[in-house]
Amino acid sequence: MVLTQEYIKEKVVKDFTREEVLGDYRLVFQSRQASLLGRKEVLTGKAKFGIFGDGKELPQIALAKYFRPGDFRSGYYRDQTWMFANGMSSIQEFFAQLYAHTDVDAEPSSAGRSMNGHFSTRSLNPDGTWRNLTLQFNSSSDISPTGSQMPRLVGLAYASKLYREIKSLHSLNQFSNNGNEVVFATIGNASCAEGMFFEAVNAIGVLQAPAIISIWDDGYGISVPNEYQMTKNSVSEVLKGLQREENKPGYDIYVVRAWDYETLCKTYQMAVEQARKFHIPAIIHVIETTQPQGHSTSGSHERYKSKERLAWEQEFDCVKKMREWIIQQDFATAEELDTFETEDKQIVNNYKKAAWSSYLAPIKQEITEISAILQEVGSELTQHQNLCNSLANELQKTSEPFRRDIFVAIRKVLTATTQNHQSNSRKRLLSWYKDQRKANFERYSSYLYSETADSVLKVPAIPAKYHPDSPQVDGREILQACFDAALKRDSRVLAFGEDVGYLGDVNQAFAGLQEKYGVYRVSDTGIREVTIVGQGIGLAMRGLRPIAEIQYLDYLLYALQIMSDDLATVQYRTKGGQKAPLIVRTRGHRLEGIWHAGSPLGTIINALRGIHVLVPRNMTQAAGFYNTLLQAEEPALIIEVLNGYRQKETLPDNIGEFTVPLGVPETLRQGTDITLVTYGANCRIALEAAEILQQMKISVEIIDIQTLIPFDINHQIVKSLQKTNRIVVLDEDVRGGASAYILQQILEDQQGYRWLDSQPITITSQDHRPAYGSDGDYFSKPNIEDIIINLYKMMHEFNPNLYPDIF
Repeated sequence: MVLTQEYIKEKVVKDFTREEVLGDYRLVFQSRQASLLGRKEVLTGKAKFGIFGDGKELPQIALAKYFRPGDFRSGYYRDQTWMFANGMSSIQEFFAQLYAHTDVDAEPSSAGRSMNGHFSTRSLNPDGTWRNLTLQFNSSSDISPTGSQMPRLVGLAYASKLYREIKSLHSLNQFSNNGNEVVFATIGNASCAEGMFFEAVNAIGVLQAPAIISIWDDGYGISVPNEYQMTKNSVSEVLKGLQREENKPGYDIYVVRAWDYETLCKTYQMAVEQARKFHIPAIIHVIETTQPQGHSTSGSHERYKSKERLAWEQEFDCVKKMREWIIQQDFATAEELDTFETEDKQIVNNYKKAAWSSYLAPIKQEITEISAILQEVGSELTQHQNLCNSLANELQKTSEPFRRDIFVAIRKVLTATTQNHQSNSRKRLLSWYKDQRKANFERYSSYLYSETADSVLKVPAIPAKYHPDSPQVDGREILQACFDAALKRDSRVLAFGEDVGYLGDVNQAFAGLQEKYGVYRVSDTGIREVTIVGQGIGLAMRGLRPIAEIQYLDYLLYALQIMSDDLATVQYRTKGGQKAPLIVRTRGHRLEGIWHAGSPLGTIINALRGIHVLVPRNMTQAAGFYNTLLQAEEPALIIEVLNGYRQKETLPDNIGEFTVPLGVPETLRQGTDITLVTYGANCRIALEAAEILQQMKISVEIIDIQTLIPFDINHQIVKSLQKTNRIVVLDEDVRGGASAYILQQILEDQQGYRWLDSQPITITSQDHRPAYGSDGDYFSKPNIEDIIINLYKMMHEFNPNLYPDIF
């Protein structure tokens, strides 16, 4: 049954002390004041945007009472009271984030990279090593897209079950205390209409992972009421079928009012005890929630709420109701509460002022420095004195300056003084500008990838070893041996996905490994790509090394949003404070059919900056990449060649040890006329075409990129281009897909344009999805004849006498 407020009040006993109640009320009141002042800071221009937790204070205070060190939060941008209550954030840090303070000590959640209300704690030491997560309250880093906190919740909660059930993990006590950790999620009622919410709730129910999901229900999704959001106007009504029955798995489901302090406390006490002891997940539907300031600073809720609704919200505001309850229960008098409230308003205002002063101080210092330099330039270059003095004065007068103002001024002066390169003051200005460019890169652009010892680029290359009798085996057996070695070597390594467990995956790379290592190490999942990736993100955030399989590359599109918005940005949005070294495994390329042969690499590499993207041409290279990644701690996507599992390869003697470095292409064939750059399944086709072209007196150098991110870090391709002066990109993606990125890297970043004697060309798929069947493949994707004709045409343009036109 759904557990009602009356049942909870009757069955759960909790004693309240005056100290506890008044402490809770003062924090609730302070949090409300932070919301009110935060909105004013936005409307007066000190901050860009504000979204606050007003109306949610009381349920968050109740939740925080049962949140323990080692537990994790996967919440959203209205959880400020909870963060204050457990010390995961402070009111001053709250304002520092509102102002976008880039100092990680002042704003540890994101160092000013996320808008306000996007919280996180730091799981890592400055050198990138893990802290002891069992000794601190933990918050996974928030993201804005609604419902996107739910997929990672699956893995965060499931990690507790794995740490409890897998004996070989029991020694990892910096990550778990025998799986006793509970993971708490929060979500708004309207976001529960998202598919990610239902997928995650179902997955957690299947896994019976210890998650407490709190739904703050204020009756609206911005302006859209519940009747348009949810069947029966109620998410708990919709979810009743998940309620557990005797001796059957499921959820405990609770419904409680947001303004009922006593029942809220008892509800969370009951739910968390069950989750912590027995790994029974719970859904707590917190109804009659209010949102006193509306959705955000971008609009007013008075536009869409009736006068009656607004009056009700004032009457049932949780701060007001708690005050009434305190007086009614004789914990304090009205006069005592008035005194506290006066003090608390001043406390919050002081935090706000301190945060603003701390934010402004370094920018003011930079303005002082640059103003002096500008005036020096003006004094030396008198023809520019008016410009320099005007810009310096303008900077000094600005009461709410930005660093962009400084850079605008500098660039104006540098542009105006291009004829004065010998000027000492201009040289000083330019030097200051270059130093600040580096500083601002560190402030705003660092940590997209690891910058510590766990970087994948720091893993040493170890060649594969063979002996004369090394066996020839199917490609799938190469991977199977690699995964077997990885699972044996490190108990933190886990693999899961559709058909991965019992079957050993559809291509048998995990065949027999579930039986060998158990159902928790190699496991099946339902058809749920978003939460397969989310499960991997959460597990990786808790110190495990998951390999999450998406069965086919086309299906990655289901999970692309969560990979892009969450996984790819974890290190960046926390400025190195968190990491999620998840390996996403999939297979793709030249299968046949519209929904089984896509190679949307352009989409992938442009959406997934922050994740390494690997495209091995065979299973030996793939195995080397897995070995490399498992020695580092960064997220990656590996796309295996679908038609390579049955092709014969030589099994390396050191299958679990050899590594393939990322960002290092491999030259598969030497040539002198044309450099052909490709990857994955196209390598085989390119090599066959090159053999025929050699007979036509065209020498083709073939380079396998191997990894798209990172791309050719030693500029090997441009060295080939210096020799051949011609370049062709062979790509299975649509025109302008991955090929555009590849050319940008070679011609722009590597300055390969300097060496061109012919127009670069791309050989790609058609702009549509591949048609079904062998003919569909031939006429949809690049083939051997396409390569021969296009490369011959390039040589014809160079020397029509030696290479007469084919057509």
